[in-house]
Amino acid sequence: MTSAASFPFPGRLNTLVIGGRTDADRVLLTPRGELVRGCADVLAERLARVPEGTARVDVDMSGVYFMDTAGLEFLEVLREHGRRRSVPVTATRWNGQPRLILELAGLDPADPLRPPAPGDGPSPASPPVAEERQERLRLLQEEVEQLRQAIASRPVIDQARGILMATHGCTSEEAWHILREASQMSNTKLRTVAAALTASAQAQGAPPPEEVRTALSRALARRASR
Repeated sequence: MTSAASFPFPGRLNTLVIGGRTDADRVLLTPRGELVRGCADVLAERLARVPEGTARVDVDMSGVYFMDTAGLEFLEVLREHGRRRSVPVTATRWNGQPRLILELAGLDPADPLRPPAPGDGPSPASPPVAEERQERLRLLQEEVEQLRQAIASRPVIDQARGILMATHGCTSEEAWHILREASQMSNTKLRTVAAALTASAQAQGAPPPEEVRTALSRALARRASR
């Protein structure tokens, strides 16, 4: 048996989709997408449909490519399901950025649901440990917000690259370098340069600001001279 649940996040291009199958008395769940705000609700909805009598639930996290601290709520929902049903639950195969999030949060990526064994370090209730973890999560949230902004900027940057490729016959990689050099030379954010170029390509669109226009011309000239 296979099924999936999805939850649309306002203003986002991606969703979390949780596929799954039941083999005898074992359920395997396969989330794909991002663990962000609302992901715990998607998981709770999917777990509510796990058949009674299921002996264990395993979650393969290899399809999750982005996670912010809201993903920790996802783990808590899994823990609660295991406690309520009295069944073993695992969440394994973490990769990339989500794995880094777990490590910074002080969790074991091999199985972040596993309770720490006695003697595995200071008590979680220890004030110094709690303060250190809180600081880690604060810094982590700042990094995640920067990543979130970068992801939000991707569509306009990709459009600008397409414009450069179409009008100047350059490759996708060359277009990226042109935008980046123009950003550096004009001391303007990359997304702002891309947005100005994209807007100027539209019907009756205004040309980019002079400093951006000059920087783009210089970057294009440097490419031509290589």
